[in-house]
Amino acid sequence: MPEIEISAMTFGPFGVGRHEGKAVMVAGAVTGDKLNVEIVSERRDYAVAKIREIVSASADRRIAPCPHLPRCGGCDWQHIDYGAQVRFKGEVVARELGHALNIEIDPVRLVEPAPAEFGYRSRIRLRVGAKGVLGFYEAGSNTIVEIDSCMVAEAGIRMPLHLARSLGKRVEEIEVVRDGAREVQVAHLKKPATEEEIRRAGNVLESDAEIAGIVLRAGAHRATVGDPTISIELEPGLSIDVDADLFSQVNRAQNQNLVASVMEMAAIHESRAVLDLYCGAGNFSLPASRRGARVTGVDADAGAIAAALRNAARLNFRDAQFIAMKASATADFLHRARYRPDVIILDPPRTGALDMMDPIIKLRAPSVIYVSCDVTTLARDLRVLAGAGYKINRVRGFDFFPNTHHVEIAVHALLT
Repeated sequence: MPEIEISAMTFGPFGVGRHEGKAVMVAGAVTGDKLNVEIVSERRDYAVAKIREIVSASADRRIAPCPHLPRCGGCDWQHIDYGAQVRFKGEVVARELGHALNIEIDPVRLVEPAPAEFGYRSRIRLRVGAKGVLGFYEAGSNTIVEIDSCMVAEAGIRMPLHLARSLGKRVEEIEVVRDGAREVQVAHLKKPATEEEIRRAGNVLESDAEIAGIVLRAGAHRATVGDPTISIELEPGLSIDVDADLFSQVNRAQNQNLVASVMEMAAIHESRAVLDLYCGAGNFSLPASRRGARVTGVDADAGAIAAALRNAARLNFRDAQFIAMKASATADFLHRARYRPDVIILDPPRTGALDMMDPIIKLRAPSVIYVSCDVTTLARDLRVLAGAGYKINRVRGFDFFPNTHHVEIAVHALLT
């Protein structure tokens, strides 16, 4: 078995070392570990290995406090001291973006730590197995690891056993979403809900006073029982009401820090015209509108746009308009209409927004703020912007997901 020393972390569950001149990716490793490993697969440029023996443990290694690890695949960095997790995330972001854009980024204090390492998730999504077993996938497999609690979930989030067992084999996943004392459960079904399943969900609701509402979803098909709405405070004094099955950031406290940072980068004031692409229910649009900006929010999710419109009307934000349309189609339309935003904000899904780069470049907005949870697709898209005359002005990271390798990143680019 080769012995290697781990020199860096990757954007994933792996630490990386070198053996005979080739990079070796090792799951469960920590920078500073000396390990005996077994090579399990070979690629042209790297190998993948598993730990056989920890010869010398990194000073940043700890015993993962969760009893479901290492089988559960949910928290792939929980074996790393939390302060080191934040430091490593800063190093990964600086390395990946710096290499892609040929710029120097200081990793020190690049990522803002979460206010809480545990108990931060306002929603969890559980797989449902045979006989209503609830849990998460085992690392690297489709085997469900049964759990009775989750350390990263907010206090008060309970296992939805009653709903899982009531719906039976047709339910695949159940999300539990908390809003203070309110709880909404979202069941993801293989096929649209039947009248019998809706009746069963109603029985679950009536038998549990803590559940405010239940949503039964199968793709675009949706049925609700009770009140499925939750309240989310985007910043002090500004809360929105949205259905629990719409996308929202799981770490509410860090989201407020992100919103504040984006508003600062965008220098929002009354004369600003803001185009918010992939706007969802208005996570950035509504705080910008609150500051007097003229906001146009775009999202392909009609449900999210409906929620944004309801909240804008309730808050009397008259200069906020929202369009249910694919972001790329909207940007092309706005370009043909000679619309010129002062600021473009985009927060695309993990796959990034490569198809949006050309429309964004055509709009020639002086300021672009790109928010991403995937440094690889972010680097790819920013390279296109940089080639069109945009210069990276600022990079900030936010640890939305302690004990995992994931990190939220906000990048401010200026047109030169």
